[in-house]
Amino acid sequence: MADYETISYEERDHVAWVTLNRPEAHNAFTALMQEECQDLWRSLRTDDGVRVVVLTGAGERAFCVGIDRDEPFTAMEGGRALYGTSNNFMYDDPGDRLGPKSNDLWKPVIGAVNGMACGGAFYLLGECDILIAADHATFFDPHVTYGMPAIYEPMRMLTKMPFGEVMRMSLTGNSERITAATALRMGLVTEVVPADELAGAAHRLAASSAACSPWAVQGTRRAIWAGLDLGRLGGASVAAALLSAASDAEAMREGAERFAGGERPEPRIR
Repeated sequence: MADYETISYEERDHVAWVTLNRPEAHNAFTALMQEECQDLWRSLRTDDGVRVVVLTGAGERAFCVGIDRDEPFTAMEGGRALYGTSNNFMYDDPGDRLGPKSNDLWKPVIGAVNGMACGGAFYLLGECDILIAADHATFFDPHVTYGMPAIYEPMRMLTKMPFGEVMRMSLTGNSERITAATALRMGLVTEVVPADELAGAAHRLAASSAACSPWAVQGTRRAIWAGLDLGRLGGASVAAALLSAASDAEAMREGAERFAGGERPEPRIR
């Protein structure tokens, strides 16, 4: 695995721990972080030693606060943001490089939100499969407060939040913030824990998935996203192909033997 400047990486027990590592800037992303995230996600696609990813931010103040406003827009896009008149410009979506799903990584990604998550953070959170949060985490989208339309980010969050909640968050800008407790109530996150228990909670989730057949896990993930993206009928049209591609005879044989032998994990009740 390459050494990165803006993200830190650790791998243990088939779990990759990816940490946005710019705490001095609340883990805001730069052009370099975009490039490094893209490189990492793409490298993990073919790394059979990694079955699950945990994504979080360095420090306790912020998961990510979006684009680094101290870096010029043209630099953010590597020179690809082309400006015309004051009311007409082209802008390449940063999420094409930031998000795991946008980079065709189909291994489960657990987002552990350790503080503020706003604006461009939703490029990442919108492509996570499971979100958990520290009890001091907050969520908001400040775009409209500062004269910018919120476009790509709320589109992604429609997979995570009810329509009305996405609309309210996007239209109120920086005047409202969603607490971790409210995020849990609306289904944005699935669990809220004290800050010092966040890493442990993420480890527990990741370990439970990493212990299962990667074929079964990745096939299940693809099926759920397909159902969400394509709808009930569209999802059903590709279900047989997904089942065929994700079925591994050896994994199914081992699973049947464990079941027949009475092996059962001790479930956690939540």
